[in-house]
Amino acid sequence: MSVVEAKKTLRDRFEYFVARTLLKLSHDTLIRLSGKPQIVIDGQVLHPEMQFALTTRKRRRVPPLRARTAELARSRMLAESRRYAGEPLPLPVRDHTIPSHGHSLRARHYAPPEAGGPHPLLVFFHGGGFALGDLETHDEPCRLLAARAGVHVLSVEYRLAPEHPFPAAIEDGEAAFQWAVENAASLGADPERIGVGGDSAGGNISAVVSLLTGRSGKPPAYQLLIYPVLDSGNPWPSHQFFGKGFLLEKADIDFFDRCYLGGRTDLSRDERVSPLRAALPPSVPTVLVTAAFDPLRDEGEAYGALLERHGTPIVKRRFSGLIHGFIQMTSVSRAADEAVSDIAAMLRQASRGGAA
Repeated sequence: MSVVEAKKTLRDRFEYFVARTLLKLSHDTLIRLSGKPQIVIDGQVLHPEMQFALTTRKRRRVPPLRARTAELARSRMLAESRRYAGEPLPLPVRDHTIPSHGHSLRARHYAPPEAGGPHPLLVFFHGGGFALGDLETHDEPCRLLAARAGVHVLSVEYRLAPEHPFPAAIEDGEAAFQWAVENAASLGADPERIGVGGDSAGGNISAVVSLLTGRSGKPPAYQLLIYPVLDSGNPWPSHQFFGKGFLLEKADIDFFDRCYLGGRTDLSRDERVSPLRAALPPSVPTVLVTAAFDPLRDEGEAYGALLERHGTPIVKRRFSGLIHGFIQMTSVSRAADEAVSDIAAMLRQASRGGAA
């Protein structure tokens, strides 16, 4: 490690230590340190931990998710995820390779620590606007879901845009799910309880895989959609309420759409891009999670209402006060950590055939 790298690592660990220390402060203190009154928008009250974190990002001049190139945006996302990641939760972990349309996809299997089994399997697709993210950026939430929900997690590193635009991510999602179906037993998981899930763009891939496999073969046993992307190109009110200043911004969404769809606005009507527009949604037991201060909130909740109208078993949960990306904030936010525990409890029930 060079001197420059060593200094950067030391600075990152110091920032993580400071963030962890601030968790001990009262909510009133965090609001005062943010330098502004508690934020209330659309009747929603921003959690003090989120308000302080966003203020800190602004003071540090942290760049937005979008960048001049997708490659630069990826490196920034990875660096930030490493900066605030805690010590890895010790679990049995093994990397795999999955074939997909002439490519090889990296995947990582996390085995649950609890006794008994075979336990259900969750095929997980990471977020990042179809252009960012990888196994490392979502290592911590995958470990937490495996440990707290008692499920095997197979995290999949699908091809990213703009190098691999739509429908590459969907093709990889279908291939990964089929590989999981064929290899669940060798992973030690229950072949009859294989679900799909993911956050943001990964939630979109999960919803589309459920939609397509439900028509052409055996669908997933359940799906977990965490603040998913479900309706490209439609101006929802939450885009206006939370489209600037709450981590994921409307300009970021536009950047990701350009990467993934290549400027083809007609693709927004395709159900594989916007599953909210599907004539008949999948009948897959669903856990659907939204965040109150997220531009994607309204389309996620509209999808939940659509599933309900068609009789799909579903549990819906809006996490008040939280922002997009909170599942990657568990090491520096008690509220985020508690939310992931709640998600894991819902996933545990849905994955075992309980009322979703």
